Amino acid sequence: MGLAKTALYTKEQNELALIAKAFGHPARVAILQYLFKIERCVCGDLVNEIGLAQPTISQHLKELKHLGLIKGNIEGTRVCYCIDPENWKNMKSIMKDFLDQDIPNPDCC
Repeated sequence: MGLAKTALYTKEQNELALIAKAFGHPARVAILQYLFKIERCVCGDLVNEIGLAQPTISQHLKELKHLGLIKGNIEGTRVCYCIDPENWKNMKSIMKDFLDQDIPNPDCC
């Protein structure tokens, strides 16, 4: 399987695709919702809340962290995660610009 040819697309298109990936799995959506609800948590809290195995939760956290939507701080032997406010604000702006587009010809097709 070949590599994705992200260079063929604009910065905005690549950013939208990454954002869509973050919301592309219900577990990641549930993690983000939980983080908004409690403002911060530890991975073990998510295991109890969402009901998935710890390694699965860790993979989703890793993906969300890689995408920049969450950040984590080491507290002793645990990692505490929260929403990254600056990246969240940026993501909202990108999504708003994309979703606020009007259909130029609504009678098409």
